[in-house]
Amino acid sequence: MKNFIDLFSGAGGLSYGFTQAGLNCLAGVDSLKPAIETFKRNHPHSLAICDDIRRISTSDFKKKIKNKKVHIVCGGPPCQGFSTIGTGDVDDSRNHLFLEFVRFVKDLNPEIIVIENVTGLLAKKNINTFESIFNCFEQLGYQLNAKVLAAHHYGVPQARRRVVLIGNRINIENKYPLKKFKDIGEVNTSIKDFRTVGWAFKYLIKHKNKILNHNLELSRIKSNIEASRISYIPEGMFIRYERDEKNYLPKNLWFDHDWSKISEKRFREAKYYRLDRNKPSPTIVTSSRMYYHPLENRYLTAREAASLQSFPANFEFMGSNSSQWTQIGNAVPPIMAESIGECIAYMLKNKNKKIKKIIKTDIESIRSSAFDYSKDVYNIKKKQIEFDI
Repeated sequence: MKNFIDLFSGAGGLSYGFTQAGLNCLAGVDSLKPAIETFKRNHPHSLAICDDIRRISTSDFKKKIKNKKVHIVCGGPPCQGFSTIGTGDVDDSRNHLFLEFVRFVKDLNPEIIVIENVTGLLAKKNINTFESIFNCFEQLGYQLNAKVLAAHHYGVPQARRRVVLIGNRINIENKYPLKKFKDIGEVNTSIKDFRTVGWAFKYLIKHKNKILNHNLELSRIKSNIEASRISYIPEGMFIRYERDEKNYLPKNLWFDHDWSKISEKRFREAKYYRLDRNKPSPTIVTSSRMYYHPLENRYLTAREAASLQSFPANFEFMGSNSSQWTQIGNAVPPIMAESIGECIAYMLKNKNKKIKKIIKTDIESIRSSAFDYSKDVYNIKKKQIEFDI
């Protein structure tokens, strides 16, 4: 069995998915105590290290994992400030944290590396950062590629897009998972229908007649006016424009706003967003107040949010409710992680199949696809662009 370590592991969504794909998790490392307690709870056979990665020497780390071979180093290191090293801002803590990931890769010499990050990494303002990441690993002998993956394409009941970088030093092709589930309105009999909020609530909430992290009292709306407003919002709807306010709310519950003076005459983010049981959810974030239950006049519980991230019902989150939400919102959806892990396992199994020519990643092409939302489940009328290989 091939071994991996998960740096900046958080609760362990990436580790859980990789484990389900048949890979062996040696250790998870994170500086947040509740997150590493969650990791330990759900990865009982793995080493759970709660510490600032800057204080962990790789020699001590090797001793802790009993000098076992590390085939894969994965994780979600902060990347946004990395390029500032080149401009002299050596004190940016994000630079150092990313470089700690690089340090572990350099000293452990894994065959494969996997990095997950938000699509903002591909924004024009971060192009130097993105190129620096490629240059950094290429200097260590890794051939790197990057793709934007949509979580709902792999069975996650959520429309979530993330950048996944895969690199290897064994001269093989970096493999990404093929799309397995449809977009809304897509006609394709060869793959399955997308999974929905209703599917998540039916199959990923209860385990052996127990529901973990499901405090209904904490999901209660305390504001009377907020409770009144949400009671009028239909399933799957929200308020962002003046027309929404007029369509859904009685006049006495309208917002005290002059819509003509609001930038672009709309709220920056949708308010009173009630989920739709027949669609994947929007991206689950770290705030417990972002979305509302499809039918009940309340927020989501931590367990409901976890189900939309595809965590199984027996995966228990530790810490306070706000900490649980932080862990859930920051996690890699386990079902998507499993699909990525299957590709990594395939690469290692077939590592003797060398490729004759390395194709260098077209960074501009990746960037352009990252911000084309024409294939997202909520915007199917525009021209569609394939992200799969």
